[in-house]
Order: sequence, then structure tokens, then C-alpha cells
Amino acid sequence: MKPLDILIVDDDRDLADAIGEALEMVGHRPTIAYSGTEAIETYCGRSFDMTFMDVKLPDINGVETFMTIREMDPNARVVMMTGYRIDQLLAQATDNGAIKVLRKPFAMEEVLTSIEEVQPNGLVLVADDDPDFVESAEHLLAEHGYDVLIARNGAEAIEKVISSNPDLLLLDLRMPVMHGLDVYLELKKLNRLLPTIIITAYPRDEINAVSALKSLAVTGCLFKPFEPEALLQAIADIQRERETVK
Repeated sequence: MKPLDILIVDDDRDLADAIGEALEMVGHRPTIAYSGTEAIETYCGRSFDMTFMDVKLPDINGVETFMTIREMDPNARVVMMTGYRIDQLLAQATDNGAIKVLRKPFAMEEVLTSIEEVQPNGLVLVADDDPDFVESAEHLLAEHGYDVLIARNGAEAIEKVISSNPDLLLLDLRMPVMHGLDVYLELKKLNRLLPTIIITAYPRDEINAVSALKSLAVTGCLFKPFEPEALLQAIADIQRERETVK
């Protein structure tokens, strides 16, 4: 299981600390906040893969805290926790994207199961200088459980492959600084190749580059404009092939 940065928000210090210790034991990186205000301040300074949020907090209730966090991070994955029957508040949270409710008292196995259920599908690096395409791709991938990194030129794409080790690269051919083919060749030279889907809006003009990349075992190729389902299917095919190899 991939280690995750997880925020735990509960004014019951014993429970919050116990959850944190359980998460550390299986390799995750927990951060604890004991109030809604502290949770919001903590979230302002960094991002989290997942949050466990108590509903009854001493200052701002957990649902209001959750709503504020969702404004900062629309893709925030939040599990609500409660020992009370507050159906209206919980309905508000789930209607606005809370992924699950844990009823106290719960076993630590339920916490770990919740994490397994929302594990990201993988980290995708989108390398493209078209802001509209980047925005739509980022939104689509995040909606389907992928973590997303953005590179807006070829050199930045190489830097992020090296620094972040993504699971898949979505690589546009025509980018500033370095052409997509040169990016791929440089990654090959650095022994940092990864599953790559090349994309281009100029299939006729880029036929030589596309042919060269296909001969280098690039995993897939999509011609703009393409349907969102085509991208999701291409990624799913790659993941399925990797699982078969394993």
C-alpha cells in the first residue's frame, strides 16, 4: 500500500493519537488536529491524501470544517467520524462529497479498510502547455481517483519524473523548451522511462515523431481532440497490462 499523508481531526486526544499510531505502524504519515480551526490552518499549509474528521468539535463542527476544506481542495477525500446520531449534518457532508461515515466506537481495522477503499489509482504526470487541456485532464483524472502532477514544458516534465516518480506520463509532443520526442529520449538516456501515452493535435505533422516513439515502445497514442473515455480506457489498459506482468 502506498504511504499516504493523512489528517486526523478529533478533540478526543486519546482516539486521535491511537489512530495516528495505527496509521504510522502500516507506513502512513499522520498529522493530528484537535479542532476545526486547527484542521483548516493545517490544510492551508499543505495537502493531504485523506482526512478523518470528527463531527463534534469544540469550535467549528466537523461538517463546516469539511466544507471549508473542500473549498480549498475540491478533490479532498474525507471520512466523517461520529458517536452521535446527527443525521442531518451527516447527510449534508455526504451530499457534498464525504466518502464514508465511521460510527464510534469503531475498530482500527475499519480505519485501515477505509484507506484501502480510497487509495489513489496512481500518480499521473500531465505534460502539456495547453491550459484548457491541462485543466480538463486534471479534473477528469482526479474525479476517477488519480493523483495528478502538471508540467507545462518538456524540461519541467523531466524534472518531475525524476523528483516525483509518477506511475504514468501523459506527454504532449509540441511543448516549449523540449519537444515530446526529445523528452522521451532523454528519459530513456537517464533510465527513467515509464508507461507513456503521447498526445498530439497534429498527427500529420508529427507522423515521424509518432512513428519513432511507437518504435521505442511508447505505451499509447491519442490524437486531440479525443473523448474523456478514450483517455481513461488507455490508462486502464496500461494498468491491466502491468497487473498481468506482475
